[in-house]
Amino acid sequence: MKALCGAFVIALAVGFTSCRTEEPTVYVDECAGLPAVRFGLDFNEFEVDSGTVQPGTTLSELLDPLGVGPGLIAELTHPSGGNFDARRMQEGSPWWILYERDPARTPAWFIFQDNSRAASIFRLCDSVWVRREELPVDTVLNRARGIVDENLYTDIEQAGAPSALAVMLANVYAYTIDFTRLQEGDSFDVLYEREYVNGEPVGNPRILACHFTHKGKDRPAYIFDGSSGRGYYDGDGNSMKRAFLKSPVEFSRISSRFNKKRFHPILHRVKAHLGTDYSAPHGTPILAVGDGVVTHSTYTSGNGNYVKIRHNGTYETQYLHMSRQAVRKGERVVQGQVIGYVGSTGLSTGPHVCFRFWKNGVQVDHLAEDIPSAGPISASDRAAFDAFRDRCQLLLGPTGEEDCATSE
Repeated sequence: MKALCGAFVIALAVGFTSCRTEEPTVYVDECAGLPAVRFGLDFNEFEVDSGTVQPGTTLSELLDPLGVGPGLIAELTHPSGGNFDARRMQEGSPWWILYERDPARTPAWFIFQDNSRAASIFRLCDSVWVRREELPVDTVLNRARGIVDENLYTDIEQAGAPSALAVMLANVYAYTIDFTRLQEGDSFDVLYEREYVNGEPVGNPRILACHFTHKGKDRPAYIFDGSSGRGYYDGDGNSMKRAFLKSPVEFSRISSRFNKKRFHPILHRVKAHLGTDYSAPHGTPILAVGDGVVTHSTYTSGNGNYVKIRHNGTYETQYLHMSRQAVRKGERVVQGQVIGYVGSTGLSTGPHVCFRFWKNGVQVDHLAEDIPSAGPISASDRAAFDAFRDRCQLLLGPTGEEDCATSE
């Protein structure tokens, strides 16, 4: 699979800010490489040494060899007038020394970046001073697409995108696609943005739009920040959010389905299995699939450590075989909250969670239930949403194998 760069969408980037409330986004050509000018200095004009802060390193140890003595360092870092806080000297933070290209190799600048968005710039020749600088943030618009072949993490990386995008996709489709049941041949086409500082990515990507094809059906999703808040909506403007998540465990696999005639692996007899088993590593967080109140958080010999939640007058859910619970009886929980951790307590052959789903007091197969949407886009936001969706569809349509080139 060929990685796609964000450059081909720059010409339409202004349109993507029209329906969101944050400051206008600056889009840059990801294919142009790192800028020569960093921290307001042209690195090509200097000889550059760089490194990272090692355990126990002090500012004096870095600056003393450059001719900046303890007295001057104390003045630069004094709480009443200095622009540098020595407490920022965290292990692993990067630094650069810029030398003049002269016979004496005169140190001109020392730069210390204590976090992804700010740095301290020390002037070392002529007059010595330091300034604190908030670094400019560039937001790059990218596209990633591919076919599900191995697992979503690997397939996302092969498409040239950060693996964190797989988690983002799971969150977008948490209510509509069970990511434990992805099939070979499913596909994704994602438009996402990511922030860069000095050419280095910071934070997680954010999905603007996606077409995810699962079991032959295209399931589009578009972000929209409207009068009722930010969320993801399908092509018709219906919320992607549902009353319940599709799965209580992210990126697990179904080891046993709801089956009224299953042969029990421990009891060695036919016994109805009125739940769905999700196999996952020991200690994996288990999530509440919906808002509700904990009615049970206890232990029995069969269920092991388990939690049961009443969501409303119709629905209840239960989570069995936990290594330990993270909530107590009577506690109110919200959708996606960690309520326990995968284990193998009770009648269990290995680490998993047996997920049970009640409707009107009867256990049913939750994968067969048609859970209603949280609601459509508001009438007042409809025109803005439709315009944003249409722009996304233009960019996510079949376009072949683009190279890095700006559309005009």
